[in-house]
Amino acid sequence: MTPERSGRLGVGIIGAGRVGPVLGAALAGAGHAIVGVHAVSDSGRERAADMLPGAPLLDVRQLLERSELVVVAIPDSELQGFVAGLAALGAWQPGQLLVHTAPGFGVSVLEPAARQGAIPLAIHPAMSFTGTRLDLARMAETYFAVTAPAPVQPIGQALVVEMGGEPIVVAEEDRAQYAEAIATATTFSRAIVDQATGILAAIGFERPGAFLGSLVRSTVDEALRRTAPSEIELPEELP
Repeated sequence: MTPERSGRLGVGIIGAGRVGPVLGAALAGAGHAIVGVHAVSDSGRERAADMLPGAPLLDVRQLLERSELVVVAIPDSELQGFVAGLAALGAWQPGQLLVHTAPGFGVSVLEPAARQGAIPLAIHPAMSFTGTRLDLARMAETYFAVTAPAPVQPIGQALVVEMGGEPIVVAEEDRAQYAEAIATATTFSRAIVDQATGILAAIGFERPGAFLGSLVRSTVDEALRRTAPSEIELPEELP
């Protein structure tokens, strides 16, 4: 049975890099209440203040105590230890929705929190973030990978829709390959653009990025258009 949730959730954001505050702003725009943000750097605090005005800065224990939905947007390498460390302190709350945004992990990394009653969700937006309000508009054309136990998949999908994205279910065992695809697309795109703009800059172009912008976008759009639907294996759970 899918857990019953109230329409309006108290949301806590852990991590004030480029992703967390933007997702928080999207959830706030959907009517949820941001109860707090945990940020460790000056730049993170500034970003949180800009994207989530009025949201208090809280330590992690305070944030978990007050939140019905916790979004953990921290570096992938820190996620496992972070979740397990808080579980050792008994900090996770029964019935609390716990979302992480790391592409390479499903919900198994959240098992220590799940054993304390938290409801695990892995939600990754397939886009590059600037950490600004520009990202909110970009979400309208972005797919989000959702991995969750079957009974709570509808909750993850609903959260994505509320943030303006399009949910697609990715199985737990496929998250590593999914992360590889994301890393390949991101790394190669940046490397190719850097190389091309460097060549143009060397021959005197003052704005090589602007010059190549239309070409790169149209080339990528054409490459994606040529990928026939029959060549893509979509999950059976896709609506």
